[in-house]
Amino acid sequence: MTIDWRGVFPAVTTQIRDDLTIDLADTQRVVDELIRDGVDGVIALGTVGENNSLTADEKLAVLSAIVEVVDGRVPVVTGVSEYDTRRAIGWAQAAETAGADGLMLLPPMVYVPKAHELAAHFNGVAAATGLPIMLYNNPPAYRTAIDLDVLVMLVDTPNIVAIKESAPDTRRFTDLRNGFGDRFVLFAGLDDVVLEAMYLGARGWVSGLTNAFPRESVEMIRATRRGDHDKAREIYRWFMPLLHLDAEHDLVQSIKLAEQVMGRGSERVLPPRYPLIGARRAEVIAMVERAAATRPVLTAAPVPIGAAA
Repeated sequence: MTIDWRGVFPAVTTQIRDDLTIDLADTQRVVDELIRDGVDGVIALGTVGENNSLTADEKLAVLSAIVEVVDGRVPVVTGVSEYDTRRAIGWAQAAETAGADGLMLLPPMVYVPKAHELAAHFNGVAAATGLPIMLYNNPPAYRTAIDLDVLVMLVDTPNIVAIKESAPDTRRFTDLRNGFGDRFVLFAGLDDVVLEAMYLGARGWVSGLTNAFPRESVEMIRATRRGDHDKAREIYRWFMPLLHLDAEHDLVQSIKLAEQVMGRGSERVLPPRYPLIGARRAEVIAMVERAAATRPVLTAAPVPIGAAA
């Protein structure tokens, strides 16, 4: 599949049983429901998919199950989040064999590389696969910034095509456009600055809270595309208390709990994470219930983005 890099790509959850084994059938159900609700692609095995808590065999099983249930309806992009370049190349090649349509490539975990080392990591993975690659910039989480000087070393790598921008400073979107024009497709990666990002040149959104409220997420992005800014702002303002959860340390637990409250998935997570407890759990439940009770009226049914206004 040739990826149309635009629209809403939720970072889908990996569903877990009580005994901490992976529930592939329920993971497939969750993904299928998101596609039926109109999302434009899925990110398998991102942060919300608990990539780094899974074994290599579990990751391959999850990705294969997602590719199977998606069945070509939307692109499947998988996270590449590994300690070193050799492991990243190995997973990228395994993902390509398993049927992934693209990769979301992170910096090396743990080690903080210098600019030339980071560029070499990205170029090394890109050279080992034919899949298109979205780089993932999230300095607060991973202590590594994909600066403009790194991107200068990547402009001639043809299959590095997009950037998921999760730095909290929205000026990055303008700096990237000024520095590279349309060379890299920009995606918003931090939920609570998504609307600003869309107006500053992002073409899509890699989203966490879409897992709980997919139709509202899709309609908000569609509204920006058709110029219905009042509707986009209405949804964004309604959504914002929940979108802030994506910027917190416990985002995975919060998003999976939101899924559970909305009847879409389970809050179970893999250690070292544990489900939210006490006042924090009550707070997130109350936020989700309040959002569910005050949902904005949506006028547009979910449609493929190619048919959107």
